Amino acid sequence: MTEFFDTHAHLDFPDFSDELPEVIRRAADAGISRIVTIGTDLDSSQRSIEIANRFDSVFAAVGWHPNDCMDAPEDIRIQLECLAKNSKVSAIGEIGIDHYRLPSSRGGSKTEDAIFKAKQVQLFRQQLEVAAELGLNVVIHQRAAFETCLEVFEPFANHVRGVFHCFVDNPEAAKRVLDLGSIVSFTGVCTFKNASEVRETLASVPIHNLMLETDAPFLAPIPFRGKRCEPAYVREISEVVGSTLDVSLEALSEATCKVAKSFFKGLQ
Repeated sequence: MTEFFDTHAHLDFPDFSDELPEVIRRAADAGISRIVTIGTDLDSSQRSIEIANRFDSVFAAVGWHPNDCMDAPEDIRIQLECLAKNSKVSAIGEIGIDHYRLPSSRGGSKTEDAIFKAKQVQLFRQQLEVAAELGLNVVIHQRAAFETCLEVFEPFANHVRGVFHCFVDNPEAAKRVLDLGSIVSFTGVCTFKNASEVRETLASVPIHNLMLETDAPFLAPIPFRGKRCEPAYVREISEVVGSTLDVSLEALSEATCKVAKSFFKGLQ
């Protein structure tokens, strides 16, 4: 069976708390030999490290998600750096910019939006500083904020590589990411019947510039859409990606695993 990695899952989420060993075993049975579990705040990052330390096949990324920026400390750098020095930590993430769920979309004001956006930029920049200092790459979340995200990231692009995860933007946007020396990754969204634009973008990306992920427990691919996603489902994602790129699963395995090993520290 061809080997694949799940480069972005949230194994610390309550969705998996009752059967984590079984979830990891099902992934292994499907040929998913490495999983990167991604932190979304300091507590989540600590849990991700603990899970990575329990399972040889699991590695951790530590970071603070932009949607939760208002709960973040004024300066996260010292605490994040301490977490990032654990031997199973392979990257900083999930970090970035998200303007999709602004306070005004939940009954807040435009003034609150401005404060929220500024805090996201501050938090993103601090975490990029830690990544650059420690020589770690970053897992980037971007939604409805591509220009702002790139504006913050570009000054760090010569020191830190980013993977723009769950990529759903157009081919031009993908090229701009690649031109910075960074990469993109694709989730089960690429299997959705109404996601032809995502497959168009996928087809435009060279095989040595992409990775595969589930974003579990979210975005389960067809035929599991609407159910809880889990790392084993990289198998279904790989089949659609291989078909879209017109490459064999063996070639896709070799390329994407090589990309992941070069991107994530210690992922051998």
